Amino acid sequence: MKMLQYTLFSVPLRRSNLLLSYTAQVIKRCYSADIRNIGILAHIDAGKTTTTERMLFYSGKTRALGEVHHGNTVTDYLTQERERGITICSSAVTFAWNGKRINLLDTPGHIDFTMEVEQSLYAVDGVIVVLDGTAGVEAQTVTVWTQADKHNLPRLVFVNKMDRPDANFDKCVDDLKSKLDAKPICTQYPMKNDNGQLGIYDVITLEQLSWQQKDFGRLYSIRKLESSDTLRELQEKRNELIDQLSGLDDELAEIVISTESFDQVSNELIGQALRRATCQKKIVPVLLGSAYKNIGIQRLMDAVIDYLPSPGERNQIYNCFGNDLAGKVFKIVHDKQRGALTLVRLLRGEIKRGMRLTSSSGHAEVVSKIYEPLADEYREVSSVQAGDVAICAGLKSTVTGDLLTSSHSSLKNAQKRLLQTRGETTQQKDVDDDEELGVCQEMFSIETQILDAVYFCSIEPPSISSQTAMENALKQLQREDPSLRVSYDAVTGQTVLGGMGELHMDIIKSRMLSEYKIDVDLGPLQIAYKETIESPAINTLSLEKEIAGSKQNMSITLELINDHTELFSLDKSPENVQNLNALRPRILQVVRKGAISALERGPRVGGQVVDTQIRLHNVLIGRGTADSFIMSTAAQCVQKLLGTCGTRLLEPIMAMQIVAPNERISGIMADLSRRRAIIKDVMPKGDKNRLILVNAPLAELSGYSSALRTISSGTASMTMQPCGFSEMNSADESLAVRRAQGLE
Repeated sequence: MKMLQYTLFSVPLRRSNLLLSYTAQVIKRCYSADIRNIGILAHIDAGKTTTTERMLFYSGKTRALGEVHHGNTVTDYLTQERERGITICSSAVTFAWNGKRINLLDTPGHIDFTMEVEQSLYAVDGVIVVLDGTAGVEAQTVTVWTQADKHNLPRLVFVNKMDRPDANFDKCVDDLKSKLDAKPICTQYPMKNDNGQLGIYDVITLEQLSWQQKDFGRLYSIRKLESSDTLRELQEKRNELIDQLSGLDDELAEIVISTESFDQVSNELIGQALRRATCQKKIVPVLLGSAYKNIGIQRLMDAVIDYLPSPGERNQIYNCFGNDLAGKVFKIVHDKQRGALTLVRLLRGEIKRGMRLTSSSGHAEVVSKIYEPLADEYREVSSVQAGDVAICAGLKSTVTGDLLTSSHSSLKNAQKRLLQTRGETTQQKDVDDDEELGVCQEMFSIETQILDAVYFCSIEPPSISSQTAMENALKQLQREDPSLRVSYDAVTGQTVLGGMGELHMDIIKSRMLSEYKIDVDLGPLQIAYKETIESPAINTLSLEKEIAGSKQNMSITLELINDHTELFSLDKSPENVQNLNALRPRILQVVRKGAISALERGPRVGGQVVDTQIRLHNVLIGRGTADSFIMSTAAQCVQKLLGTCGTRLLEPIMAMQIVAPNERISGIMADLSRRRAIIKDVMPKGDKNRLILVNAPLAELSGYSSALRTISSGTASMTMQPCGFSEMNSADESLAVRRAQGLE
């Protein structure tokens, strides 16, 4: 029997003295091919953070194993994360494995913090999707998988918790096929000995892997299988794996055809074919283990190195920068001592301490310091190479989504090279700087789609003297978390927060107290209803005023119609087209901006007006009329139209998954029927449980998790996420309006 041991560095480190003793863990500057930038994604409680902790431990980055339930993990460093045992903010860590450098982002699994996942995916070249072996593909798994699809990311699947008696590896693989339309390739299969201890069969090498628990899983044995039924079964699975791969990889197919045998295909050739197919997103390699029981993590890190792409294999669009700097800002955090820290993914070039940068939003910045990431602890470095992740201090105006370059001219030159390589006309040299910069921003900046808020509430400081401090704290939190909406309501004179859920709002209040020492008061949570017009309407508004001795006059004709394809359009009828064509583009943009702004607050409950198009028929503007007057007139015309045509409320709907024992189903279903819920499906979940798929109005789900625990005596669990908006009947709409007005 062959024994392998993954040892720590010669000087093991405690996390508390990491900055002082870092010389023991200096990671050498790597070439792009030696770097892997990966994210770890999963449904809540699938084991992302525990898996990350094991990676840090086995790589020698930390000395002790952190546990979520003990509140001592590296990546969950916020007070709220340790108290609640969940990940709230994505965290970056860097460690070495087998001579390679891995930059890993641990992301949240809760739907309220899905924006953290979205930001992180801009910085990675591949992802690990962790499945709970007892639950398979869950609601948030589908969400993060869709996000990875949008970013075109290769991925591995790690089936966690396979040590549990109710874990089902085959069901997880079937879920990948049916629920995610993936093509899983199983490189491992589970094995349990007479004592029920988990081991792993390696399909490629035909070996049996067993982990030693007495040394925290650092030791594992490899035994070559001899002639047996198990070996024959594994050989069949290996042949099936080669057959699947050869249908997708031409190089492997040629070897199989030339040798006329699967037995002649070496492990190296299989690994190379797996890497090519994974990087091309044709397949998803599936591995297994138990992070909590320290099983399978080393092989997972090997798979990251072997199968996921290096930075140089992706983002070819940025080749137009050559050796010039190009870096994407994907996250901003605030540190008490260091201030705002900007996380940057270096795509091309090199970033150095003291370097002057230009952001795609037009701001000039200076990098005062550069750090290597390890969650909330940092090691200062002098420079970072292309393909790596850096934390930059001193960037004051940069926001998430900006592209950082060495100079404005570098950005312009890169854009010209890109246009030339795409066969565009060289006449682009004649456009002015502002227009060219706009094209660059459109091509290279991150277009982050922020989900609609489902809750909002007022926020008040404990005293007038704390008002400024509260506003500054909210600015910092909003810069970190773009899904947090902060606005000022001119009608009530209050600051209003919009968020993704009850937990999201609760975390914001808790962070205000723990990090900024401001004990703010949050008003009652309100549902973020939307509104839509009941019927089309058209109106002409003429205004004439004298402001500061200058005569302002304007007449505008607008129409509101039910249409969700675009917000603003022009009437193309013969009687109006000549007048509209005579408008200068700048004036047209001012009219458009003013008209659209009126849709942000509907007449019923102040919700955003959606599925509504504004059509401009005619506009007459007097000489010398100010832009502010034009915007105000257009907004007033739309507001009058909304009052004329009337609006209907649209309420947010949540998709829920409830897992409960069979004997508790009837009570849960009866309660759901009282909450205006629509039961989509009820399916078996193992031998004793059922899975209920439900769509229910958010207004009926306040405190539902507590109610569910009461009904099921604590035996049921649930997850939910937004799934759109739906019209309400008259009675429910009237009740919602009264609640919004504080009459209920």
